[in-house]
Amino acid sequence: MIGKIEKVPLRNIWKHEAKDFTTWLQNNIDVLTQVLDFQISNVEREQSTGNFNVDLVAEDENGNPVIIENQLEKSNHDHLGKVITYLASIGAGKAIWIVSEPRQEHVKAISWLNESTAAEFYLFKIEGIKIGNSDPAPLLTLIVGPSEEVRGAGVTKKEYAERHHYRKRFWTYLLDRAKSKTKLHANISPNIYSWVGTSAGIGGVGYNYVIGQHDAKVELYIDKDKEDGKENKELFDRLQKNKDKIEASFGSNLSWERLDNKRASRIAKHFNDIGYKDENKWEELADAMIDNMIKLEKALSPFLK
Repeated sequence: MIGKIEKVPLRNIWKHEAKDFTTWLQNNIDVLTQVLDFQISNVEREQSTGNFNVDLVAEDENGNPVIIENQLEKSNHDHLGKVITYLASIGAGKAIWIVSEPRQEHVKAISWLNESTAAEFYLFKIEGIKIGNSDPAPLLTLIVGPSEEVRGAGVTKKEYAERHHYRKRFWTYLLDRAKSKTKLHANISPNIYSWVGTSAGIGGVGYNYVIGQHDAKVELYIDKDKEDGKENKELFDRLQKNKDKIEASFGSNLSWERLDNKRASRIAKHFNDIGYKDENKWEELADAMIDNMIKLEKALSPFLK
């Protein structure tokens, strides 16, 4: 015969969070260790950290401190703050937060902490259960914890944030310098993306500055036909028929990129081996991009009209 699991209110098992549950957990730490990916030992109660007392402080297998904060109720901001405060005060590398009901915003917060910090945070849900007339037992479920995937996501986010920071600073620098030479992008604001652009006077056709880590370009980007791209290729072909005149006006060769496997097309001037990561060369790069944008607009605008 197979029994049926029944839920038991936690307060029926432990009347008082600190006196009953925390004491029980200290004496039965193996229940927690069974659902962790590391061992816990030397568990002590209510160590003082300034004006606060940590529920439990233990050690991992390497002797590093681990804090454990218990909450026989829904997770709340107060306890989240305590977890972070305790971890920082004690200098722990791992924090365990046990709650009866984890709120979604706190699940997200713990995930973010695992992505963004060197510490490891574990959020557990605790329930009371029994089968038939058995004694009640705790059921601990890991809601969120550290992992290589989470760490990788954190690194990726950090890299994206760094890119955004660099690009916005570069666009601010370039657009400010451009105002003294041309009005073409005078009303454009810097952004975090890899390009900034303005209309060439035809919907879906624009003069764009484009920047990478170690490369850059100025371009006429043609994407007026958002369906099959047929009009984009037709416009590109009409311009390419005047390639010699356009390049003579521009003063050098251009990169004519029909991009047959894509919807859009472009005509560009590329700058290789220099980009937003080469901050010591920003003045050189920005001036080259601005000057070539001015020449590109002058060479192409008569044919676009």
